[in-house]
Amino acid sequence: MTGSLARALRVALRSQGGRTGAALLALLALAAVIGPWFLPDPSSIPETLAGPLGPVAAHPFGTDQLGRDVLSRTVSGARISLTVGVFAVAVAMTLGTLVGLVAGYAGGLLDAVLMRLVDAALAIPRLFILLLLVLVWDRIPLPVLILVIGATGWFSTSRLVRGEVLRLRGEPFILAAEALGASPMRIIGHHLLPNVAGPVIVAATLGLGDVILLEAGLSFLGLGVQPPTASWGGMILDARPIVATAPWAALFPGLAIMVTVLAANLVGEALQSALDPRTA
Repeated sequence: MTGSLARALRVALRSQGGRTGAALLALLALAAVIGPWFLPDPSSIPETLAGPLGPVAAHPFGTDQLGRDVLSRTVSGARISLTVGVFAVAVAMTLGTLVGLVAGYAGGLLDAVLMRLVDAALAIPRLFILLLLVLVWDRIPLPVLILVIGATGWFSTSRLVRGEVLRLRGEPFILAAEALGASPMRIIGHHLLPNVAGPVIVAATLGLGDVILLEAGLSFLGLGVQPPTASWGGMILDARPIVATAPWAALFPGLAIMVTVLAANLVGEALQSALDPRTA
């Protein structure tokens, strides 16, 4: 399966959408990593406030109403958004994969109980769950925000993995492993998990854009990443009073959200097409 996944990655990167999405994500990640070495402090406020300034040589993206550099804050927001997105998706994929593997292979009562719990969770809007959870904290720490977003995003992944496991249980290599006396843990870890990795990776890539949008929405509502830490949603919230006179303060973080979500979806769709047996 490792070889099949590697081939799928190569096929995905040969497509125009896959190359474009991967290049955009790589560029954003590179900017997030090296940006702090070349850009001013995103939280630095000049001693003399001159109001928002439009894009100039010293501030290519302009400044906000407090004189903070919008480019520096947008790059800082990329670090926050990508960190939240990657780690929250990792938490969600881990939980969803574990539950799906156990439910699909165990079957019977355990499968029924787990899937009914998943159905109940899916019936409740995710944003509603998140709003209830984040309202417990006045200033929610970033690690807690990541765990909360990840812990509320694994339900559909568990159903996807369970479906793949149910399909694979009747395959000859699984039946042969059972006949040879392999333990359930060995079958799950050495035979089932590698074969569900492809769909899980596709789901993770597509879910990255959703998580970034979700984090930006929570920050825009004032419930996500808190000031003075720069986040794209928080920047748009801060720019609301000046959006008519200084639209660049909201335009650039909004474009960053759009480009990141688009790039993640392009990569996810390319991987999905590469792993689809009908297009193989």
